[in-house]
Amino acid sequence: MKLEIDIGNTLLKWRVVQDGVALKRGHHPTAQLASSMPVEWPDSISQIVVSSVAGPAIAGLIGVYAESRWQLQPRFAVTRGAAAGVTNSYADPSRMGVDRWLAMLAAYNDCHSSCCIVDCGSAITVDYVAADGQHEGGYIIPGLRLMSESLQRSTAEVLVDRSIEQFETEPGTHTSAAVAHGINFAFKALQEKVMTSLECDGQQRALYITGGDGRLFYQLCEEGEYCPDLVMDGLRWALD
Repeated sequence: MKLEIDIGNTLLKWRVVQDGVALKRGHHPTAQLASSMPVEWPDSISQIVVSSVAGPAIAGLIGVYAESRWQLQPRFAVTRGAAAGVTNSYADPSRMGVDRWLAMLAAYNDCHSSCCIVDCGSAITVDYVAADGQHEGGYIIPGLRLMSESLQRSTAEVLVDRSIEQFETEPGTHTSAAVAHGINFAFKALQEKVMTSLECDGQQRALYITGGDGRLFYQLCEEGEYCPDLVMDGLRWALD
């Protein structure tokens, strides 16, 4: 059985795969990896593949644990200049987050046509791949939680003291609503901009959406493919 791992800044997501079928899956807070690993990981693991944007210290923890428990060395995906039909636009591919790269590999090899990939995690990334596999560039903006935290941290007079549960975008009548609705407004504006960008040279780009807030983005779009495991789906194209 293969253990596939996607380590983000907030969560480690994982699944156990055998013969292309996910048998078990789960997640674990990245911040807790120094003190604990997912207890659900089975003993009978024969291969470990990893995507990580959490830095070398976290990668080291995974490596030490895998060696100790399974006597295995994890294989870590890295961003390359080209792989599986996709050509990177970065002059230095190593500067691109491997999660973006893997999501592009998975999306392009699913549709084999021009596509747009939106990953709504701690940061929101939007990437475009042409029909011939050329990466056309992308965007990186703060995610929903990061927008809220940075605003409250950097502005002394902005006090958010109420919980706002509904996704609403009308002007807020108190500070908590103004902040929450303003962030929603920006998120909705991004979604609308992405939708208008899908028309390319008379063809419609395929839309792939992933990440922790990806389901909300997908619900706003009402089209495209919501693929919560898109980064892990890309591991086979980067490593197999």
